[in-house]
Amino acid sequence: MSHNNAVHSTSTCYRPSTSEDARKFPGQAIPASPLVLVHLDLKGAPPKVSYLAQVLPLFSALGAKGLLIEYEDTFPYYGELLPLRAPHAYSPQEIREILRLAHCFNLEVIPLVQTFGHMEFVLKHGVFSHLREVEGFTNTLNPHKEQSLQLVQAMIGQVMELHPDARWLHIGSDEVYFLGEGRESKEIIANTQITVQEIFLHHLKAVTSHVASAYSGVRPIAWDDMLRDANEQVLTESGVTHLLELMIWDYSPDLDIDKKVAMVAKYKQCGFQKLWFASAFKGATGVKEQLTSINHHLGNNNQWLKVAAKIPQELLQGIALTGWQRYDHFSVLCELLPVAIPCVAVCLQFLKHGEYSDQVIEQVKSFLGMTELENLGSISSGSFPGNKVLSLVTQLICNLRPELKELLEENKFVGGWFSPYHRRTNVINPVMVQEIQPATMSPRICI
Repeated sequence: MSHNNAVHSTSTCYRPSTSEDARKFPGQAIPASPLVLVHLDLKGAPPKVSYLAQVLPLFSALGAKGLLIEYEDTFPYYGELLPLRAPHAYSPQEIREILRLAHCFNLEVIPLVQTFGHMEFVLKHGVFSHLREVEGFTNTLNPHKEQSLQLVQAMIGQVMELHPDARWLHIGSDEVYFLGEGRESKEIIANTQITVQEIFLHHLKAVTSHVASAYSGVRPIAWDDMLRDANEQVLTESGVTHLLELMIWDYSPDLDIDKKVAMVAKYKQCGFQKLWFASAFKGATGVKEQLTSINHHLGNNNQWLKVAAKIPQELLQGIALTGWQRYDHFSVLCELLPVAIPCVAVCLQFLKHGEYSDQVIEQVKSFLGMTELENLGSISSGSFPGNKVLSLVTQLICNLRPELKELLEENKFVGGWFSPYHRRTNVINPVMVQEIQPATMSPRICI
């Protein structure tokens, strides 16, 4: 995912979504045929299957038609790929149960396997470190080594083994940072007329050709960002356009509609027959954000609906509501899935109805068992799966954290006699305990 258009929300604790806001987002619903996907980014905080069993029927009822599942290291890789499997990875039986649940609630499942960039969870391991594009960086695969393609094919093979009914496979390929900066790439660029763009396209074609030949009827999808500035002739002649469907992503609430329409026209001209859009419902407003801004994501989805209204409807295969769990393999977690359930509910209903009217707001409240959407940290925060997590996180951010900051940074007795040094050495002047203790017994701190 990109950090470039991730915008920090203006308020930490208040996430307004009122009927006044509703008037800001009139529009038209997403056309009936495209698939509306909810993206489950499982890296870092994979939900228990028992929790997914509660939220999948809710997603379906709200208007979702499928799931884009990004497993990363939570997939049960085996054999030579066993190092990729995290201790908290799902078992094969759990994957099958997730797929069974999705089928029960009429949710198409599209697995996502990173095959070029965002390969940290693979290339961090010593056994695969020789396949890095740049020796010291774990993010990008070296596309010049035969073993790199073999590795990607093995990963795809194991994922498809557990997804035999998949009609699409997302092969990632976004943010392939430092491509062209490895030793082999530099030699090729210096000694030939080959460009970084052509290196990217060559690997992309190798992966998509493998999917097409090995899995009949399965269409690859890739993120579009590495192709946005591609020369149209080079892209057309690369051979990838008839093998691949692009997913155009942008998570900004003020994305440029005309530029997106022009981008769609460029991709169509180059030969792409189907395109996807990708908006967001969480994980796009700050690397360590913990509460979800409904208005930010509602505005983003509203812009995408405007783009959809200006392009040929037959081009649009679907839209994915992305829900990033962390920005890359090594970053901290951003908003947890339960915290973002109200936001995904609002976005799904908005895409379904094409507006955020008072009636839609009431429907969302009904689905979630909420009496209000204005104050998500209220004691009565709904009956939806994970509502207690939302309530506790909100209390932590809005109440406990400011009080603790004041106590630890501004209270002179804590600063002078209960510093990190004092706590580490377990030493304190007993007289000062009577000065410090009353402040620590604040009702907010004792939540």
